[in-house]
Amino acid sequence: IPSVDINYWAVLVAAVVSMIIGMTWYSQALFGKTGMKLMNITAKDIEKAKNKGMGKEMTAAFVAALVFSYVLSLFLRYTAASTASDGLFIGFLIWLGFAATIMLNSVLWESKPVKLYLINVSHYLVSLLVLSLILTLWA
Repeated sequence: IPSVDINYWAVLVAAVVSMIIGMTWYSQALFGKTGMKLMNITAKDIEKAKNKGMGKEMTAAFVAALVFSYVLSLFLRYTAASTASDGLFIGFLIWLGFAATIMLNSVLWESKPVKLYLINVSHYLVSLLVLSLILTLWA
């Protein structure tokens, strides 16, 4: 495996940005209400989760965002992405080849609504594009 230099500050910032994108994407201002309806989650369910405390879930989500950002950084380094268009292209290919295809299984085999798939998969498209820009340009 070839050795590549990883900018760990960029990985950390990308992980934080990933969390911000997710919180914004699934907020009541954007797709939160629709997503809750499609998943049959009520406002009571949300309040119950908040009252219980979501520290473990948020910590796990942040660790996942760090891993996501680190592995994306590896992909970008291995492909020698160095411009904004390089980063966007690699981010799009990763989304198309992995996120969009794998997440389609939720519709095909789990009977999840197509609209929910579109909300979720477009979240990953935006995340991959933004994070790819950060990780490519802040090399």
